[in-house]
Amino acid sequence: MSDKMLQFVKIGQQTPPKRGVDKRKNDFNEIYDEFITDKAKEQSSRCSQCGVPFCQVHCPLSNNIPDWLKLTAEGRLKEAYELSQSTNNMPEVCGRICPQDRLCEGNCVIEQSGHGTVTIGSMEKYITDNAWEKGWVKPINVLNEKNQSVGIIGAGPAGLAAAEQLRKNGYKITIYDRYDRAGGLLIYGIPNFKLEKEVVERRTKLLKDGGIEFVQNFEVGKDATLEQLRKKHDAILIATGVYKAREVELPGNDLNNIFPAMDFLTASNRKGLGDEVEMFDKGILNAEGKDVVVIGGGDTAMDCVRTSIRQKAKSVKCLYRRDKENMPGSAREVANAEEEGVEFVWLSSPKEFRGTNKVEKLLVDQIKLCEPDESGRRRPEVQDGSDYEIKADMVIKALGFDPEDLPKLFDANELQVTKWGTIKADFDTMETNLKGVFAAGDIVRGASLVVWAIKDGRDAASAIKTHLENNEIKNSKVA
Repeated sequence: MSDKMLQFVKIGQQTPPKRGVDKRKNDFNEIYDEFITDKAKEQSSRCSQCGVPFCQVHCPLSNNIPDWLKLTAEGRLKEAYELSQSTNNMPEVCGRICPQDRLCEGNCVIEQSGHGTVTIGSMEKYITDNAWEKGWVKPINVLNEKNQSVGIIGAGPAGLAAAEQLRKNGYKITIYDRYDRAGGLLIYGIPNFKLEKEVVERRTKLLKDGGIEFVQNFEVGKDATLEQLRKKHDAILIATGVYKAREVELPGNDLNNIFPAMDFLTASNRKGLGDEVEMFDKGILNAEGKDVVVIGGGDTAMDCVRTSIRQKAKSVKCLYRRDKENMPGSAREVANAEEEGVEFVWLSSPKEFRGTNKVEKLLVDQIKLCEPDESGRRRPEVQDGSDYEIKADMVIKALGFDPEDLPKLFDANELQVTKWGTIKADFDTMETNLKGVFAAGDIVRGASLVVWAIKDGRDAASAIKTHLENNEIKNSKVA
């Protein structure tokens, strides 16, 4: 083994420095500075190169983390990039937004031994950003163009990953998306301070340069039915994600200035992209000068509270019905939010929205945690007579997402869905009940992580390739 490794006993854990709170909360730039090469090599050298790499085991993509850390420590950065991108279609995205504290870094062996985890996410980001800077990231070069085509519905991470994998195999790919830019939640859902949009746009440009066709502002069911797309392509992949906001039905729910998280985040991201956003410009979807309350405890809630801070909200509170230890969002994101001035109101649940025409106050119940429920999480229970009021000019509901009614939207009533509204697909083949129509990502598994969407997209591409090859064999026999 190289003497450049196993340095965790001599070298302490170090992450790229965060920009100062006073500076970073005044803009939407990413909060972490870049690793310099020497520091990247040094931190990579802390990897213990353990026999069973739990970091890799707990990565949905099974990224070869110890290997590309070793290559980085040895200064072999191009090889490190090539290995990293061989299992991940968007390593620069995952390095920025994956909850590494729950996945790879949270399962690092030296973290468990008390030496502090290897900063895997920062290294993944560094390796790929360096590759872009050096010009090592190249468009797909198809050597054997096939006559078969695949239509992909949805330009989010699952659709983009599947498109790239299938294009590499020579298939003609068209991606249909209802928005004016490709990227899905990567563009309109995740704020710039976590993922600058240039990172996403250069990736989609790379796919376009590799021969993938993008059709934007296209709604299946309106511009063409699912059946019409099936006739046009040899296979279809549905990778729409889940966008319908999960509601909380409370008295006063119809008051003004109560918004779903995606409405708020999309308005902010569009402004950052230079679009005209009337609701923002009029001050409606703008937190400036307001007492903002965000309801929810996941990563979307963290995006909302930290965006509100940057929009110069008067105060920002996050209401969550469990405690900090039982919060579903990334602990790293919670820490960043606390640093930036967000007040977390733990063990609290909204009971009623109050106001005349617009929300002015929230009536909030205090919660106690009881025995774990069937999910294994401690069950929240309202404490009788514990309610109190919180002032609020703006309320943002970040309670998660449910699937839209795709059979109705797509004018395809025959498309089967589960009792949760997600698309019903074969576990092994990822094919729906409609022959040649596949599904992947959140629209199958429910709202989840970007890294799982990429994994699902890659798996779907493999399944579609097998389906098309089998069709080709059948057709050749008939001929």
